[in-house]
Amino acid sequence: MRLTLREGVSRRLILAVLVLSVLMMALYAFGFHTFVDLWNRKHPNGQTETDSSNPLATYPAIASSLVLLGFYTINFLAGIMAIFAAVGSISGEVDNGVLHAIVPKPIRRWEIVVGKYLGFAVMLIAYIALMVTGVTLTSRWIGHYQPLHVVHATLLMMLVSLILLSLTILGSTFFSTLANGVIVFMLYGVAVTGGLVEQFGTLLNYETLIHVGIATSLILPSDTVWRYASYIMQPPIAISFQGPNPFGTTVPASPLAIQYAVGYAIVLLLLAVVRFRYRDL
Repeated sequence: MRLTLREGVSRRLILAVLVLSVLMMALYAFGFHTFVDLWNRKHPNGQTETDSSNPLATYPAIASSLVLLGFYTINFLAGIMAIFAAVGSISGEVDNGVLHAIVPKPIRRWEIVVGKYLGFAVMLIAYIALMVTGVTLTSRWIGHYQPLHVVHATLLMMLVSLILLSLTILGSTFFSTLANGVIVFMLYGVAVTGGLVEQFGTLLNYETLIHVGIATSLILPSDTVWRYASYIMQPPIAISFQGPNPFGTTVPASPLAIQYAVGYAIVLLLLAVVRFRYRDL
């Protein structure tokens, strides 16, 4: 774990992420400030006034949508980081001969896999916590809006990254770096698409679409976890909007689905340990 963190520092991965994250937060804060300024100009009565042309266009509903957009961006970027940071964690070091020097030392193979996993997990968890803090403070200080259930939603977002990290490390024990990256990234896209398909199926009461969405969530439950996180952050006025939402959902996942996601991440990590144990270097 320590060596993985040191490698992230030496390759300036952590520095690059921090710089880009600051730029993103500056852009997000500017956008939120612009929204608040336009709302105050259009609504002299302040944040309690409702847009007469759209009963759902209340200040809390729009502010929560901006917060949801910020959280969605963090969740997406953390997922991409999990994939591309760990995509060659095993296969890449087998190809360049690094593991040939490490494996003969008095260290078990499972310690290599778990250590790398923990190193990447620490980086991802720290990134999500830092970015969520930035979005929440921006919402409170600039927008005067307190997002709902931030801690619970943050933990769920961390779970999304750990799911993708487990899948990527498992894939790295089977495939080359390039193939692993393509496969995991495509599965990530399929999971997002499956979530939208399930929303359409729920809206249209079309069971086939619902079953397709459920099937994709079983293959990769990352989007299911995110949609549960987005649901608990939304106020009732936003949830009352019935329609497909690429950033959230109006129908939460069941607790059983979240338990499945936790078990999914653990089982995939265990499979990676077993696979690497018997892999021929």
